[in-house]
Amino acid sequence: MRRKLFAGPAVRRLREEAGWAQGDLAKKLGISAGYLNQIEHGQRPLSAAVLVELARVFKVDVSAFSENDEHRLLVDLRDALAEPILATVPTGQAELKATIQYAPGIARAVVHLQAAYRAMEDKYQALDGTLLSSEQLTARAGLVFPYDEVRDFFHRIGNYVDSLDHQGEALRAELRAEPAVLHEALIDRLATRHKFKVVFDRSLGSERAMRRLDRSTKTIAIDGYAESSSQNFALAHQLALLEARDAIDETVRHATFRSADAGAVCEIALANYFAGAVLLPYTDFLASARRHRHDLSLLARLFGTSFEQVGHRLSTLQRPKAMGIPFYFLRVDRAGNITKRHSATRLRFARYGGACPLWNVHEAFETPDRILVQVAEMPDGVRYLSLAQAITKAGIGHSAPRRRYAIGLGCELRDAGQVVYADELDITNPKQVVKIGTSCRLCERSNCTQRAFPPAGGSIHVDHDSRFVVPYRLGPN
Repeated sequence: MRRKLFAGPAVRRLREEAGWAQGDLAKKLGISAGYLNQIEHGQRPLSAAVLVELARVFKVDVSAFSENDEHRLLVDLRDALAEPILATVPTGQAELKATIQYAPGIARAVVHLQAAYRAMEDKYQALDGTLLSSEQLTARAGLVFPYDEVRDFFHRIGNYVDSLDHQGEALRAELRAEPAVLHEALIDRLATRHKFKVVFDRSLGSERAMRRLDRSTKTIAIDGYAESSSQNFALAHQLALLEARDAIDETVRHATFRSADAGAVCEIALANYFAGAVLLPYTDFLASARRHRHDLSLLARLFGTSFEQVGHRLSTLQRPKAMGIPFYFLRVDRAGNITKRHSATRLRFARYGGACPLWNVHEAFETPDRILVQVAEMPDGVRYLSLAQAITKAGIGHSAPRRRYAIGLGCELRDAGQVVYADELDITNPKQVVKIGTSCRLCERSNCTQRAFPPAGGSIHVDHDSRFVVPYRLGPN
């Protein structure tokens, strides 16, 4: 049975942005004002006919009315209200859902307020005992961290940038280069079109950059010891800055970031996005991913890219009318810090802190030669096929530092039949399911033996006569 689609907040937001009254929109849709009022207040679901008409009237894709945006806002709001300073008044799930349904603007304001508070608190902690003058504090950057702004932006757009995706795919078609000769084709493009010479830096000092542009000598230095996939990515990134500047600037302009730093960070992310679209062109890559049932190692070999590049690219395949499976993607270091995170699924990562220790992405460090597979269930009952693989980015020489990460990738279990890794699991067996959470402070599971601390906003009960793995019991929120 298909799930009914309630999209009241999205309909109301688009109507108000257009400056229309309910009666105006109802006429355009060919329905009564009362029916539209019920849709906007969550009392009636969208029928297929009304959904098509809404997409036509507002000139948007039908995915604009997806419940994913509401779900993401719900997770963000729970995250914000879990802040200790905001968690003094318990808030139940029903109350949170009502806020999302009837006052989404207020919910977003609370999320922004918590992000600003957390950024300010982190800055004061970073002072490390040093007193700054009020003038110095004022001169510092805004309250919201640039990286958080950029991550939120990519979440809002579903981790897909249509203009850059098409332009990157068109460039790859123009190069007419198979993976084996793409390296030479990128170098030739930089030389013939932009008059830049590519050189490879094989110095052994610590100052060797992955990519360095010298405009005075018209040279681009690339790390000569990097893997070929990384070299190609750096070359494609440079082409993005030279050929896709208008599209990048336009995207940043429409993002309306609060700070110039966030815009600069976003430019890097967008150039990386373009590079991924060149190395893994949308149409060919999507067809291969479907043909080979999303075998990451095989896809990396076929396209001459890295495991990480393939995983990241899979999380971006959300082109209207040619959508791939919605995947989440993350990269975790050995301390549990999430250094990259994108999600085209309903799953959202905690805004601050690490991930649930029961997630197989942490276990991947113990078995670096294997892709781990797990069926994970979030507290909202949605189950995911979760993949994890450890990777090492080695330095040059015996004493050079080595960066170690774990890559996590996953999709909702309903799509698992299209993924080769599901073949080794009995995904219908309840014993295969690992119940995880976003993070301890957001997870309400009362029987988790890996709990690090109580969930924010909940009460605890301590029994001095009994001791369990977790030394307290959780009370109601």
